[in-house]
Amino acid sequence: MSFLEVSGISVQEEGNTVLDNISFQQGEYEKIAIAGETGSGKSTLLQTIAGLVQPSAGQITFEGKRVIGPHDKLVPGQEGIAYLSQHYDLPQFLRVEQVLRYANTLQGDDAEMLYEVCRISHLKQRRTNQLSGGERQRIALARLLSTWPDLLLLDEPYSNLDKGHKELLKEVIHDITERLAITCILISHDPHDTLSWADRILVIEGGRIVQQGTPEQVYRHPVDAYTAGLFGSYNLIPADVASGFAGKLGIDTPGRNLLVRPEHFNFVSKASGPLAGTVQKVTFNGGYYDVEVQLSGISVTVRTQAIPPATGEKVYLTVQAGAITVL
Repeated sequence: MSFLEVSGISVQEEGNTVLDNISFQQGEYEKIAIAGETGSGKSTLLQTIAGLVQPSAGQITFEGKRVIGPHDKLVPGQEGIAYLSQHYDLPQFLRVEQVLRYANTLQGDDAEMLYEVCRISHLKQRRTNQLSGGERQRIALARLLSTWPDLLLLDEPYSNLDKGHKELLKEVIHDITERLAITCILISHDPHDTLSWADRILVIEGGRIVQQGTPEQVYRHPVDAYTAGLFGSYNLIPADVASGFAGKLGIDTPGRNLLVRPEHFNFVSKASGPLAGTVQKVTFNGGYYDVEVQLSGISVTVRTQAIPPATGEKVYLTVQAGAITVL
């Protein structure tokens, strides 16, 4: 029996298809991230799993029990599943300890451990109107977790946070999964939030899952340019020049587009560099440089941490083994 099983879920809203035949399983303690452009159906999927949106087709099973939608339940929501919306709210002008006391079903050490994990122990005497956005979010999260759910659904938890609060929230979410042993599904637009955290990533486009796999699989071998673009920069080698490009690397291609991440190019010596080109532009990005190189018939971006060649300089490139994706 799967911890969570989503089977053929579709959602129609005002005649529009928001989710179309979504199916996947999640094991207990498996960390799943959902990626996709705005409007792709990510939030609707989380809300459907939580029992807050009624599917028009399909079924969701959680810990062996069918998740019941709001059409069939007086108070929407599924026992054991907690959903933190992007639009969380707290009562105004109350002390934090009052907000937590009203929601809390935990006692003594369990409650204190939860507050410690959420990094809010020092805030209990403050009033809710005196908190920063990041502090308010962590308190909303603690209030939600006071029911001690088995599955936590986080809808864009890092949006609108500055760097300090974002890094702190990442630590909180890590401890929720490790110290509290709560299984999580998370939505984020930032690849840095998902690639380093998730055990598996689901990519959604137009309400359908177009790819799922480990972070490394999805990043290194995306199924299309849409998926590639969700996780960083890429070079698209068009089919009409792909054969010549790949041929110089000793690779046969079926006359289709090729995709190469900028960091998968290497600058090499003339003797070992099958791809010759000229540097067109160099951009400094802090920890690395992006170098635009004009090759025969195509311009590519090369990412390097080393001091780059100068604009106008002749250079030679190769591609790391196994780093070319055929689309």
